Amino acid sequence: MHYAIGFPIAGPLGGDPRSVAELARIAEQVGWDAVFLEDYLVHHIAPGRTAVSDPWIALAAAAAKTTRIRLGLTVVALPRRRPWKVAREAVSLDYLSGGRMILGVGIGDINDHGFARVGEETDAKTRGAMLDEALEVITGLWSGKPFSYQGRFYRVKDLTFLPVPLQQPRIPIWIGGAWPHRAPVRRAARWDGLAVYRVYPDGTSGPVSADEVRAIAAILQSSRSSSEPFDLIAGGYARNADPAKGRDLVAQAAEAGATWWNEYAVGAPAAIRAHIESGPLRID
Repeated sequence: MHYAIGFPIAGPLGGDPRSVAELARIAEQVGWDAVFLEDYLVHHIAPGRTAVSDPWIALAAAAAKTTRIRLGLTVVALPRRRPWKVAREAVSLDYLSGGRMILGVGIGDINDHGFARVGEETDAKTRGAMLDEALEVITGLWSGKPFSYQGRFYRVKDLTFLPVPLQQPRIPIWIGGAWPHRAPVRRAARWDGLAVYRVYPDGTSGPVSADEVRAIAAILQSSRSSSEPFDLIAGGYARNADPAKGRDLVAQAAEAGATWWNEYAVGAPAAIRAHIESGPLRID
């Protein structure tokens, strides 16, 4: 099991990329395996009243302050970004970090004010099709060979991108999605990982349970044609006040098939920093 920590790119800490980088440095120092940042342009809790960092710039600042810890975005709302721009940004971060980049992607959240309120596509099926095309473009450009593509949404004519990613055969691509929707799980089966959370009928969301992790792992196993390693990211919890209970949740997720445990530091700046400094709840 690997252990990741996420924290906001908004507010008194996250609104300044230098603070994000310092938190990433602390996370590496105390033993976390990865830092994952979210991708939003306007904070959804207090839109218009909260300072926000650009996630790519914040991740670059974190890469420059660390040497070991994996770094990524979970997840990039890819349908609102040009895939050739994301391809270039991800490779640059891969080199800046020394091969520690993970690219998490998804269709985007229409509740994000920086998504639906600026005229981006809101239909889920259309965004899913855009995501699939964009991934074909990104991986095609990462080949370092002349690449052309003619799709419904994106067109590329004889374009060569260099350098190729430092990581080979490519930068890991994780798909983000909401369970019990199965489309993200099937999409993830074609790539390198799945970062999943639970959405409830009333629209609220939370972590997936161990039984849900087990069901998702079974779908992935039956859907994947590749024998290459695959990451299943569970968690998303804020830190449990009882470390023993927290480790029990980690153990349950690992037994069900998860390979990463992801926590999210929330609250006031002091609480976020304290959560990060407490380190991961390792079970091994």
